Amino acid sequence: MTHLKINYVELASRDIGATKGFLAKAFGWEYADYGPEYQSFTNAGIDGGIFQNTDDILKAPLVVLKAEDLAEAEKAVKLAGGVITQPPFSFPGGRRFHFREPGGNEMAVWSET
Repeated sequence: MTHLKINYVELASRDIGATKGFLAKAFGWEYADYGPEYQSFTNAGIDGGIFQNTDDILKAPLVVLKAEDLAEAEKAVKLAGGVITQPPFSFPGGRRFHFREPGGNEMAVWSET
């Protein structure tokens, strides 16, 4: 059985600058800039990021799990009834895929490069 832990959380924002400023001022979170559409945060208990969302309805926070073996995790997700919504893709620092669990929540799994 694959045992994965929550490793990262992504928050949607209509205004990344405003969200970043609020979270820094209210809670002391620190940031790394990955361009106008993504900021990662630290010093929050769990690392995460803020992504630009222009939809009328904001997306729910994305829970991201970390795996040692991404292919094994993808296989486990499928065998348990999950549906892959974004196949594995590369990003700075690793690779990840997104899936929807049977109850409807979208989640992601990542591994280091």
